Amino acid sequence: MIRLICALSLSLIIFSCTPKVAKVVEEAPVEQKPVYEGNCPSFADITPAEKDEAETAYVLYKDFLRTKNYDESYKYWQTAMRLAPRSNGRIQYQFDDGLKIFKHYHDTATDSVVKKEWADKAMALYDQRVECFGDEYYLAGRQAFDMFYNYRAFNDDQEIYELFKKAIDGQGDSTGYFVVNPFTKLLVENIFNEKITMDEGKKYANKILDIIEYGNANCEKDKICDAWKIINDYSPARLEALEGYKGFYDCEYYTNKYYQEFLDSPEDCETIVGVYVKLKYGGCSESSEAFQAVSAARQALCMKQQEAVAAGPLRKAYDAYNEGDFKAAVDLFKEYVDGSDDPEKRAKYNLLISKLYYRDLKNFSQARKYALAAAADKPNWGEPYVLIGKLYASSGPLCGPGTGFDSQIVTWPAIDKWQYAKKIDPTVADEANKLIRTYTQYMPKKEDIFSRSIKAGSSYKIGCWIQESTIVRTAN
Repeated sequence: MIRLICALSLSLIIFSCTPKVAKVVEEAPVEQKPVYEGNCPSFADITPAEKDEAETAYVLYKDFLRTKNYDESYKYWQTAMRLAPRSNGRIQYQFDDGLKIFKHYHDTATDSVVKKEWADKAMALYDQRVECFGDEYYLAGRQAFDMFYNYRAFNDDQEIYELFKKAIDGQGDSTGYFVVNPFTKLLVENIFNEKITMDEGKKYANKILDIIEYGNANCEKDKICDAWKIINDYSPARLEALEGYKGFYDCEYYTNKYYQEFLDSPEDCETIVGVYVKLKYGGCSESSEAFQAVSAARQALCMKQQEAVAAGPLRKAYDAYNEGDFKAAVDLFKEYVDGSDDPEKRAKYNLLISKLYYRDLKNFSQARKYALAAAADKPNWGEPYVLIGKLYASSGPLCGPGTGFDSQIVTWPAIDKWQYAKKIDPTVADEANKLIRTYTQYMPKKEDIFSRSIKAGSSYKIGCWIQESTIVRTAN
């Protein structure tokens, strides 16, 4: 009995001393966020739950944007960009969509402070895109374009100009077509206003011409090629204004641009003399093939009238002109006109001064002033009005982007002048009719004026340097 009690007691002691085994409880694993050190995560850099939320946000914001529900679209776009602005690491349309949303809110805002807030958001989005995907030179051009056309009220022109320069310096000849026209406009304005040096102006004017040549030679898609054609109608014409600065362009520029005019009209003295002085003005060597050909034609066909001019201001004026010193020539022709009491001669040389301002010095307002002075000295003379019409018709790049409504409407006052010229002077009717036929096709179309609530036949004030009222007409 005692043995049994002892055995039981020992069993209880052993049992009580045996360690207890705890019950195993399974816990949900903690979701580990991928290690990422940066401000532009992609789907691969966030947790699976965040990825699901981001992907859903991408789909929903796109759907709402497609239906122009900007408020809902913006809400989901913000979520997508907060979680995964780099998306799958390849697509970038989310940044373009953000710009569309911001522009909508900017355009519909009525308060300038609010407008500026949306403009600032748009600019910040470009910085984020560079951080996410690089390509800073291309995006510099895109940003400058956006600043110029959409947010210019909130950005300094010099800041825009410098951003365009960055794009051109970084991309060279392959710079995007959308950079060329606005940069050309800013470049020319900066040169005229002496905000940049002449050397800088020459450098970037030549870069623009190289970009245009490369773009036209290498465009492969129809829409891109069409864009380069539009640029051809604007930038080279706008850069022509810089010909008024002696030494800005070299001989090669003037030969490439003007020598063909001589080849097309080898016996027309106005063309021959005009090309001759251009080559002279551009510093072409007298031994060059082009210069020798033009000089020989000038000597054989066009010098008798000038050689008959007696010594004095008129002789000096012609000498200056023949040397390509257009500013001195203008001053001397003005001196001659001021000293003459012969209306016929005053009219003749005022018109010549007008042509110098138009063709050589590229000062259209002064060209019109002296054409009108010529008309005042010789009533019922159509040629001054033909020239004024040409001034207006050539102003598309000055008064607009080179294409579209603002550039097309300059044809209206141009045609007014040609119609008036042939009305008062039948001798210019053939030339006037030819110009009217040519430029009628460049007038705006019916849909263009309709979209602006303008009626054909109504009066319309042309701005820019022209500042004249005209009649609305369409090409169709």
